[in-house]
Amino acid sequence: MNLKILLPFRIYFAANDVKRIVAHTLQGSFGILPHRLDCTAALAPGILAYETDAEGEVFLAVDQGVLVKAGQAVLVSVRNAVGGTDLDKLHEAVKREFLTLDEQEKSVRSVLARMESGFIRSLVEFQHG
Repeated sequence: MNLKILLPFRIYFAANDVKRIVAHTLQGSFGILPHRLDCTAALAPGILAYETDAEGEVFLAVDQGVLVKAGQAVLVSVRNAVGGTDLDKLHEAVKREFLTLDEQEKSVRSVLARMESGFIRSLVEFQHG
């Protein structure tokens, strides 16, 4: 398989002759072998693993995104990715960078929802007043 990790602003990584890929979704981890049917999956922040003959098993910390397998091409489009050889450091990067950002986004969305409801309430009062 041919694997490409895509970030919003560049191609982060590309590998050919990938023997297997393991990715993490909200429902759990799943594996992809070369003859698997085409598929898509929504990725959760976590560790993506792939294996080649040349490099052996390689791990990448990835943010949430989408994985698409079409034929022998596997495209992983994520907001951010971090490479490394130490799995403990990669797990820490996921917790520190990707999961914290999700909590910040939830907070921002909550504030925006309160602002929207306040605006709508004011608009209704204006119409009836």
